[in-house]
Amino acid sequence: MQLRVGFEIAYQCPQPTPMILALSVHYSRASDLVRPDHLITDPPVDVTAYRDLFGNWCSRLVAPKGRMVLSSDSVVRDSGLPDTVAPLAHQVPVEHLPESTLVYLLGSRYCETDLLSETAWQRFGDGPTGWARVQAICDFVHQHIEFGYQHARNTRTAWEAFREGRGVCRDYAHLAIALCRCMNIPARYCTGYLGDYGTPPPYGPMDFAGWFEAYLGDRWYTFDARNNTPRIGRVLIARGRDACDVALSSTFGPNTLDGFKVWTNVV
Repeated sequence: MQLRVGFEIAYQCPQPTPMILALSVHYSRASDLVRPDHLITDPPVDVTAYRDLFGNWCSRLVAPKGRMVLSSDSVVRDSGLPDTVAPLAHQVPVEHLPESTLVYLLGSRYCETDLLSETAWQRFGDGPTGWARVQAICDFVHQHIEFGYQHARNTRTAWEAFREGRGVCRDYAHLAIALCRCMNIPARYCTGYLGDYGTPPPYGPMDFAGWFEAYLGDRWYTFDARNNTPRIGRVLIARGRDACDVALSSTFGPNTLDGFKVWTNVV
């Protein structure tokens, strides 16, 4: 199947403002692009691209004073298959993990392993390992956090989500990531497009989604503590240690968000 994905984001800037954007479809899906996801700016400005430390495509620009609109509208080929489920995927001992995964065992800005370690071992230390352990963590987080857009707060950490018991998709992901890391399972944050295809109504407002990947066996697997069921049509934008590494926009000056629209539709 094919998915039309895109966004339109507007800013008001009282002065010229440098920006770093992580809004491009991930390079791992580049061959699936039927229509390229070119970044369009209104008014037109110079845009340069680079790959960050995690391999994500990023864009740099300077927004002029006044209103600036960023947009993209692309078509992505997708298998139409739900997320892979591999109940037999085993947990790899830390001493045998690939070096590239080790950074995803450590605490990070939004995932405080030091504060959650005791809780993690109390809840999951005597249970199964591997896939079943990650799924148990997802089940716990899914039940523990109350979802609501009114609960969104961009400074909330995994520890705070655990204490407060509420949040949005990124909070589910951060708490699950932190608990996985506490249990010696590498876990990394993902952001991207995820539509409502294959799910029953009613549908909420469309937004970018947050989920995570855990390293089991010899590969990374997708998990989603917010939805807690395999989903169809994920389109990855960026991966990192947590949301700090994959901020959709990082601005270096005063600005106001003046418009925000995201779409993910089957075509």
